[in-house]
Amino acid sequence: MGAKASRKSSKTPAAAADSYLRRLGERVRSLRSRRGMARKMLARQARVSERYLAQLESGQGNCSIVLLRRIAAALGLPIEEIVYDRPDRPDRSAEAMLVAQFLERLPPAVLEDARKMLLMHFGAANAKHQDRIALIGLRGGGKSTLGQLLARERGVPFIELDREVERLSGSTLSEIFEMFGQEQFRRMEREALESVLTRNDKFVLATSGSIVTEPGTYERLLSSCFTVWVRAEPDEHMSRVIAQGDLRPMGDSTRAMTDLLAILKSREPLYAQADATVVTTGRTPKQNVEELSTVLGRGAG
Repeated sequence: MGAKASRKSSKTPAAAADSYLRRLGERVRSLRSRRGMARKMLARQARVSERYLAQLESGQGNCSIVLLRRIAAALGLPIEEIVYDRPDRPDRSAEAMLVAQFLERLPPAVLEDARKMLLMHFGAANAKHQDRIALIGLRGGGKSTLGQLLARERGVPFIELDREVERLSGSTLSEIFEMFGQEQFRRMEREALESVLTRNDKFVLATSGSIVTEPGTYERLLSSCFTVWVRAEPDEHMSRVIAQGDLRPMGDSTRAMTDLLAILKSREPLYAQADATVVTTGRTPKQNVEELSTVLGRGAG
């Protein structure tokens, strides 16, 4: 097991839980103070005992989701403001909360336009954006094959984000998942992406199929790279995954195809946020590269 991974995951699950409860209690106390509410008033309006609330604010109480909903409602806040947890950013600024509330009020039909406007003003929608190509999509879609060919054609490095995670952690993916779980992998994946962006002005990057399920990391990818959804028909995804001898995350389930379809359906709206889509089914790798090169040429123009 690599030393870096061990250092980053030195906390035991119990210690990590205790640390989270302390931060949760500090947020509740801070939000209550911001609203000028005495503890007795919040306890009464949330229908919890004052003693229980005191324990929660001191990091001693393990609050149920039902009670957290009551406390959030009494504070006049969505529950996500209570459970929001970024140890590196312990308290969201007033500006961040106001922006979040403003976006929450927008009708779904205009949210896409709002995101594009924010990217236009604050993102990486420039020539450098076009030089950083990120391929997303389910395993078995052809990201590695397409990525290697495209990188060779453009004369830029081809990078697989999973391999970067392994390089930075000194551990294999299977070791990371087995020893530390999904949460630690997601943190390492974000660190690996930041490392790639810092070290490279131009590249073709193949990402994990599940990167779109981590909002912060996916937003960073979308705002920093020209993203391409590498898409294939479900049966082709499955046949390629079987050929690779890997059925993660479906395991050995006899319902593997049903599971794959469910995963694809749940992720399709996220994959659809990509700048372009390339369907690899029934096409040669050369045809796919030619199509993508054409798309990139239009985007640069």
